[in-house]
Amino acid sequence: DMYYVKAWLRSAAQVMFQRSALCGVLFVAGIVVGAIHSGSTAPMWGAFIGLTTALITARILGYAKSEIADGLWGFNGILVGCALMTFLAPTLYGWCAVVLCSAMTTWVKRGLDRVGAPLGVGSLTFPFVLCTWIFLASSRMLAALDPVALAHPMLPESFLHIATHNPNHIGVGELVVWTLRGISQIFLIDSWLTGLLFVVGLAVASPMAALWAVVGSAVGTCGALLLGAPTAAIAHGMYGFSPALTALALGVALLPRSPRGALWALVGTVGTVFVQASMNVLLAPVGLPTLTAPFCLTTWLFMLPIFKNQQH
Repeated sequence: DMYYVKAWLRSAAQVMFQRSALCGVLFVAGIVVGAIHSGSTAPMWGAFIGLTTALITARILGYAKSEIADGLWGFNGILVGCALMTFLAPTLYGWCAVVLCSAMTTWVKRGLDRVGAPLGVGSLTFPFVLCTWIFLASSRMLAALDPVALAHPMLPESFLHIATHNPNHIGVGELVVWTLRGISQIFLIDSWLTGLLFVVGLAVASPMAALWAVVGSAVGTCGALLLGAPTAAIAHGMYGFSPALTALALGVALLPRSPRGALWALVGTVGTVFVQASMNVLLAPVGLPTLTAPFCLTTWLFMLPIFKNQQH
């Protein structure tokens, strides 16, 4: 019925803190466009299966129907599906991992929310991050999961040999494309068109949210360029997605809208660039992606001093 349709669509939108079903429609369209653009539909189907599994699990566990309807129990699942089908081969075992991991996010989220409640912080997308790390790390030992796209582990000293010289002539058009890719990478999709659909979806729900997402990704992209991060990673949006989420969290969802709040959000967005770079180095020895962990860590660090009860 419409209850579950709205819950499904709102779950997609809640990845970027929106409750709008129409926003969710545009996010789903962006995922489909990204699948067509990349030539691989596995992440798309993974997203849909992960979202559906998370919602069903939340219902079985007896979580509040109002929270399920608002999409609060499905957004981690959709990210799990995108991630696992990006890094693992789409085999029977891979699909089973999507189902189990996305279901796992529902009780992990409940536990992390309880841990964070006394501190006044929510779990954000960390249930997705933690559960996905567990499954991706296990794929190094469990050959049936077949980690076809995971990075090869390397020591931090390897970063000394990465060329960090950025070209001097980067046009505005390139920066726009890179910024949109940063927004699309929130769902692990490398497509500026998907990023544009995400921005439109945000604008439908909240023009302010769309603005902060663009500002966040642009700040992350330009900040990484100025600081000498590898250009190839920047061009594919790898320094835009976590700053975009931090900007959305601090600029729209969690802080009061005021000049002081906006400044705090902007500082947090800049800080995410450093957290992203540091986590790239810290996770290199195990060859795991950072996923949205830089966003979670930065947002917690900027919310803890404020101490207010959060629901997301």
